[in-house]
Amino acid sequence: MEPRNKTQISEFLLLGFSEDPELQHLIFGLFLSMYLVTVLGNLLIILATISDSHLHTPMYFFLSILSFVDICFTSTSIPKMLVNIQTQSQVITYSGCITQMCFLLLFAGLDDFLLAVMAYDRFVAICHPLHYMVIMNPRFCLLLVLVSSIISILHSILQSLMVLRLSFCTDLEIPHFFCELNQVVHCACSDTFLNDVVIYLAAVLLAIGPLAGILYSYSKIVSSIRTISSAQGKYKAFSTCASHLSVVSLFYCTCIGVYLSSAVTQNSRSTATASVMYMVVTPMLNPFIYSLRNKDIKSALKALLGRETIKVPIVLRVKTFP
Repeated sequence: MEPRNKTQISEFLLLGFSEDPELQHLIFGLFLSMYLVTVLGNLLIILATISDSHLHTPMYFFLSILSFVDICFTSTSIPKMLVNIQTQSQVITYSGCITQMCFLLLFAGLDDFLLAVMAYDRFVAICHPLHYMVIMNPRFCLLLVLVSSIISILHSILQSLMVLRLSFCTDLEIPHFFCELNQVVHCACSDTFLNDVVIYLAAVLLAIGPLAGILYSYSKIVSSIRTISSAQGKYKAFSTCASHLSVVSLFYCTCIGVYLSSAVTQNSRSTATASVMYMVVTPMLNPFIYSLRNKDIKSALKALLGRETIKVPIVLRVKTFP
């Protein structure tokens, strides 16, 4: 096939999961419900941390930012997929595809960095409790979020510019429900060697780097917890980072699972199905993990929803007889 110049490309086709009309209705209902739960759950976490003064700490500040990023992450792909199913169309414009890919890379990278920042926060809280508020001051917390955002933005812009230099063929079908970077690059007719190099280097630096930081932080946390003499003290120290450890495990296990599934099978739609885990399921489960395992979040959510039990004193009136 003859390549076309990139300026002549007007649209891509997102093939999604299935073209079966019966399955389309099931997929629409399933993803709509998961998206609404994701947005509502993460929004409640944000509102709870803002409304409760007891949660105005570095740990919950990072959690609220993570919840906001999770909302943005799912909102870059799921609404478009739902619209395509509803309108029986697989089309996404060329500019829309590049924009979607850029924001997906931005929020995925920011998600990864925030998990590493939260691990560092737990490391300081457990290993250096006396200096915690001095080290994790508001200015330093904002700096960590700002640096993470800048790195993620630069990475997403770099990858987008690398795609814009490519020329594409007439076959512009993407066997996915969103514009995934590798799938878009593989649609190109021009040489993609430089793109592949940049993608793999970025994966090493931006994925393995934060993961190494998380592992280092938790190795120090485990060593510190082992020095605590009482079992109650060990449990209390571990419980402060149990929720974060669960979210980290879920995030990286799903990402590794998607990578392994894409390496083992040549079926791109199987890879798309596997990617649902980190695209939708992980952001949806994060609020449940933090709310179910955290008493502070539970009480804040109860207060926010107006379900706090109000204890009214019972006054016994004793009637005297003459």
